[in-house]
Amino acid sequence: MKYIVAGHVAVTAAEFVELALGTPLDLWLGVEGESEVERAAREDAARDILADSPELADRVSAVAAEAIEAFAPELFNVVPLTRPVGRRPRAGKRAAA
Repeated sequence: MKYIVAGHVAVTAAEFVELALGTPLDLWLGVEGESEVERAAREDAARDILADSPELADRVSAVAAEAIEAFAPELFNVVPLTRPVGRRPRAGKRAAA
């Protein structure tokens, strides 16, 4: 199956994401072994891109959520926390009868 985004054919999932976002994944994820200077430059570039395209953060979040849902849905399994039955009265105040 071919994935075509904006007239370009994406061969791998990474290429599909890059075409969908319009930026390389390495910009957001970094590369193994990058120096502190390279990391700072990459993060500065990412901030500049987000400043110019504020809607990009929402697109990135949506793509990430869809990828998690497709490949690791167990990450969305949420266990509800138990809630206390009632509140305790504050110190010095009597509980209403």
